[in-house]
Amino acid sequence: MKLVSYNVNGVRSALDKGLADWLRAVDADCFCMQETKALPEQVNAAIFEELGYKYQYWHSAVKKGYSGVSIFSKTEPKNVQYGCGNDLYDTEGRVIRADFENFSLLNVYMPSGTSGDERQLFKYGWLDFFFKYLNELKKEFPRLIICGDYNICHRPIDIHNPKSNANSSGFLPEERAWMEKIFQGGFVDTFRHFNQEPHNYTWWSYRAGSRKKDLGWRIDYFAVSEILKPELKRSVILKDAIHSDHCPILLEL
Repeated sequence: MKLVSYNVNGVRSALDKGLADWLRAVDADCFCMQETKALPEQVNAAIFEELGYKYQYWHSAVKKGYSGVSIFSKTEPKNVQYGCGNDLYDTEGRVIRADFENFSLLNVYMPSGTSGDERQLFKYGWLDFFFKYLNELKKEFPRLIICGDYNICHRPIDIHNPKSNANSSGFLPEERAWMEKIFQGGFVDTFRHFNQEPHNYTWWSYRAGSRKKDLGWRIDYFAVSEILKPELKRSVILKDAIHSDHCPILLEL
């Protein structure tokens, strides 16, 4: 089973940059997108159906052109859950879950706090809520995979300049402590399970040629319940895909 997660920063824009051809080559069983910035009727479903993604599920934000998550699958899930049951976050289209025979796949676009104090407080509220939500969910679905854009770098190894970014949203002590709580509380950072090397990033600012200089942040993750650890085969960052300011990540089970 091959899973791909990708913050596409606008699915229509990514398609214009060759996303469909890239997907054909990767041949993932499930493809999860964050920041779709579109309603399903604004995207030609046939493009993805031709790639084998017969089952397409969208959870878009109420605000047009903002946020949104989707799961595309070649296999029909047993159940799909739109949102997390909290209108504060569900109106922003941040969570969608598909339950399959052997696992449940939770696709998440976590809030950013970079636009100011108000959104940083919103992010902290989300982190408190989501931690409780996740642990309740794991009781019902013990074989749980959480993919997406977490908008947090976990450790100094995950960011190009930890010292100068010490006070930046996405690398604040409280955010990093939250990530530690996740990875010490029954979930595995699948990329770090296989790779402990520095300079592995999934997002680069559009400013100052950051991507070309590889001045990035690792903020996109596949986390899995500890119970799935023996079934992990591969977890990699696909940094050569350039359809967004993020790059995709891949998990193979």
